[in-house]
Amino acid sequence: MNIDFAAVLVVLTGLTGGIWLLDALVLAPRRVRVPVAGETGATRPVAVKLPWYVDLSKSFFPVILAVLVLRSCVVEPFRIPSESMVPTLLKGDFILVNKYTYGLRLPVVNTKIIGNGQPQRGDVVVFRYPPDPAVAYIKRVVGLPGDRLAYRGKQLFVNGQPMSLTPLSGDPAAPGYQSFTEQLGETPHRIQMLADGRWGLVGFWPGLQPRREADGTVGWEYQVPSGHYFMMGDNRDNSSDSRVWGPLPEENLIGRAFFIWMNWDCITFNGQCGRIGDGIK
Repeated sequence: MNIDFAAVLVVLTGLTGGIWLLDALVLAPRRVRVPVAGETGATRPVAVKLPWYVDLSKSFFPVILAVLVLRSCVVEPFRIPSESMVPTLLKGDFILVNKYTYGLRLPVVNTKIIGNGQPQRGDVVVFRYPPDPAVAYIKRVVGLPGDRLAYRGKQLFVNGQPMSLTPLSGDPAAPGYQSFTEQLGETPHRIQMLADGRWGLVGFWPGLQPRREADGTVGWEYQVPSGHYFMMGDNRDNSSDSRVWGPLPEENLIGRAFFIWMNWDCITFNGQCGRIGDGIK
């Protein structure tokens, strides 16, 4: 079961804040003064123990509110759950996501309220998975609104121009895979593909109209609609991305991934500690 943590935070903030406000305006004035025996209309202050629900709310409301604001407006932590972004990100990486890069959004409803920042080609982005928005996905932006994309011989073409793809000889890759350097934006990044030319995806989004090329690979062409982005994983033959479920709506954006702050293998003393502190590009 997927839990919408943002929704939980909003509910807890409203609940604890509401109890705090109710106590300050209504309950506390009645509780802290009591009538004086034998004196009509006279009251005196008295120290009483706060009800447990008021005490709990006063203690937790500032903390929950701070977490909600930081998570919604500044940065949000995520854990990489799969191998779809190998070799850029490994399964078990803990990353930070800049929520301000593409504009501030209200939690839960995800409506943009401040900023006009837009993803750039090549950005690594966390977003709400279109078939199930409660799930967070991470992929690389390969197509901007209006871009004409083509995929031939496992090379990406954008608006008729081939994106630089250079094999990396001697670069360590998973068995059966080959590593490449690809350049979509200003900064090159690494990707990997099956070395024998096979295609690893189970199914294709019908809008791509995929076709078998003469070299045995699968090719397609597509124009990204307005207000949408085309996302692909760096583990090109092992990634559920826009090739499988279609273009990403702009309102599903969460933020740009920028920093690796921990790796699960490092926590369990199985290596990968050298990744801590690396930027994501």
